[in-house]
Amino acid sequence: MHKLQQLAAATLADVLGGTALHQALPARLAQLESAGERGALQDIVYGSLRQLGRLDAWLAALLERPLTDPQLGWLLRVALYQLAWTRAPAHAVVHNAVDAAGAGWRRGLANAVLRNFQRRRAGLEKTADATPTGRWSHPGWWIAKVQAEHPQRWQGVLEAGLMHPPFTLRVNARHGDVAGYLQRLAEAGMSACQTGPDAVTLDKAVPVQALPGFESGAVSVQDAGAQWAARLLDARPGERVLDACAAPGGKTGHILERADVDLVALDADAARLARVRANLDRLQLSATLIEGDAAWPDAWWDGRPFDRILADVPCSASGVVRRNPDIKWLRRPDDIAQFSAQQAVMLEALWRVLAPGGTLLYATCSIFREENDGQVQAFLARHAHDAERCALPEPLTDGSLLPDAEHDGFFYALLRKT
Repeated sequence: MHKLQQLAAATLADVLGGTALHQALPARLAQLESAGERGALQDIVYGSLRQLGRLDAWLAALLERPLTDPQLGWLLRVALYQLAWTRAPAHAVVHNAVDAAGAGWRRGLANAVLRNFQRRRAGLEKTADATPTGRWSHPGWWIAKVQAEHPQRWQGVLEAGLMHPPFTLRVNARHGDVAGYLQRLAEAGMSACQTGPDAVTLDKAVPVQALPGFESGAVSVQDAGAQWAARLLDARPGERVLDACAAPGGKTGHILERADVDLVALDADAARLARVRANLDRLQLSATLIEGDAAWPDAWWDGRPFDRILADVPCSASGVVRRNPDIKWLRRPDDIAQFSAQQAVMLEALWRVLAPGGTLLYATCSIFREENDGQVQAFLARHAHDAERCALPEPLTDGSLLPDAEHDGFFYALLRKT
């Protein structure tokens, strides 16, 4: 276990030093031989990042003076996470963390901190709850922003960010329906329920290879909130459709599952575009894949307008932090304005390639107003002569789908070119 703790501590140090989790973790996972160990490491790292504010509050209360050894600090946070949120035996967590701490005073400090945590747990919970960052494990500026923009639901939004994300599948309508797939899951001994028109959420995550029909394209892994995109876009057979910023291809596949359309999947990243191809191959669907920047159509557009465009634009990803818990610690307040400026440029560029009478679905996985309704309102003010906003169905009447136990956070706005 001490190797797991050391690898987890090193990963946390990298991430809080500025390295994205998807870049820092794979090299550490490669150092472990068994799938069980890799799963445990991933759980520790993701869980520690989700609860980092609380771990920081506990550690500060347990130390008599600031630590001079940052790596020991990360090791102690990892061990505190294991003691509080995993089923690992407490004595094994403490013993291995003390061994991993090294020699001399480090061993003694690690032992004292972790044993004191076990004795003082109730009081430490109250100490952490006394500060916003300790209570909600999000940066202070983030908490204040969510409170200001979602005054009626801010606590639920922050609480959702601390949860394990649901393991949700999209049933391929070309292969069957939700009821039929729920029956297949039941026969395979997997408990699940319907959470959307095409969505099935399992009680427990499993390797995708274990899912009935996965390799033949019967289902794909996709959050229930993300599945609204293809439904709202509502592409019809024969139409020319652009999926801008398409990688990794979940929404691309869903659009094609719903209708036979002439679809162009665009992405600026060649490596990520290869994932779109792999996903479409598994689903036995086809599209035209183009490497290009949605903000610069002159470099890739052939001049033929699109009937429908999905503009799934780059954003802060503030609605999916439970899946990407490093984001909330790496983002800075001025990042939101930068994303907003990028989105405005992209939205203007894509509007150029939309046919008159066509519709563009603006989509983000953000919960922040500048990237969502604020962006759309500014666009409509600039385009009073040629754009109108279309009504959306429940529960998306205002476009916002805030994160909860069933889905992540998204925003949608459907714009028609008049």
